[in-house]
Amino acid sequence: MKCTYNFSAGPAVLPKSVMLRAQAEMIDWHGSGMSVMEMSHRGKQFMSIIEKVESDFRSLFNVPHNYKVLFLQGGAIAQNSMVPLNLLNGKKAHYVLSGYWSKRSYQDALPFGEMSIAASSESIGYVKAPEFCDWKFDSASSYVHFCSNETIHGIEYLSMPSIKSVPVVVDMSSHILSRPVDISQFGVIYAGAQKNIGPAGLTIVIVRDDLLDVASPMTPSVFHWKTQVENQSMINTPTTYSIYMAGLVFEWLIELGGLKAIEKQNIEKAKLLYDYIDSTDFYSNSIDVSNRSRMNVTFRTHDENLDATFVTGAQNLGMIGLKGHRLAGGIRASIYNAMPIEGIQALLDCMKDFEKSH
Repeated sequence: MKCTYNFSAGPAVLPKSVMLRAQAEMIDWHGSGMSVMEMSHRGKQFMSIIEKVESDFRSLFNVPHNYKVLFLQGGAIAQNSMVPLNLLNGKKAHYVLSGYWSKRSYQDALPFGEMSIAASSESIGYVKAPEFCDWKFDSASSYVHFCSNETIHGIEYLSMPSIKSVPVVVDMSSHILSRPVDISQFGVIYAGAQKNIGPAGLTIVIVRDDLLDVASPMTPSVFHWKTQVENQSMINTPTTYSIYMAGLVFEWLIELGGLKAIEKQNIEKAKLLYDYIDSTDFYSNSIDVSNRSRMNVTFRTHDENLDATFVTGAQNLGMIGLKGHRLAGGIRASIYNAMPIEGIQALLDCMKDFEKSH
């Protein structure tokens, strides 16, 4: 089998051991005579799967008892509507704009009521995330929303806000489970699965209990967090296979030593890339050092006409998904949890050789 390293921003690389286990269980899950894809979502086999998945996730992410965990559909984009439907309650909400995805969340929320921009770094090209001390919001508001890792520009909040006066809602899609987080700092956490959790299709939502009773009466049942809680995330058929795959990833992370262990690996991987980029005039990264993402390393060559040549050359060597997002251009290496250190080393060798030849 050809060895490739997948640097795509998502759907993204999955652990090889997880893929091999899924392959072995594809036709017959644990002697059931069925694939997980074929199981009734209300049958005893799948119920045992989803119960273990939630238990492992709670243990791995240290989710407090007063928070509910939902396994939903529609991606993080669907939460752009579900958040105001479930939380706004006729009040104002505030949004922090640190990149494309947080701005998209703000724009999608506008039809639902009064929205305010708490802080924005758009005017400086999203090269630095707005600092917590610069966030402006009304303590009587329903929530303040931000995105903790922006995949397009490669912006990450490496610490989290400590706000007690207003529920904090965070889109954690692209770095969830990459490091420990104090869940109690947030009212709601949501994340699409296709970065660090598993295949596309699944969205995990963590909601504090006291926020389940303020949804707008116009909220459809499938969008209503409380209704989903009461029905074990099964208002309709859930993404059964994606949930199963997420469970295998959770087991893999637990076996590695949990989030402290994977954070150590992620710091090491990102440091190798950023240190080399900073050591040469050939490559550059424009993001403020305090906000450089550990998950999405964006960079350029000294000549933008060479960026595409680099991406093509890397692909020919088995490194795929390095083309920067169409809105930002350049080069982007997404190095999520499942990217092995060997992939980073291969990319560094390619970068060094390309520099020498150009």
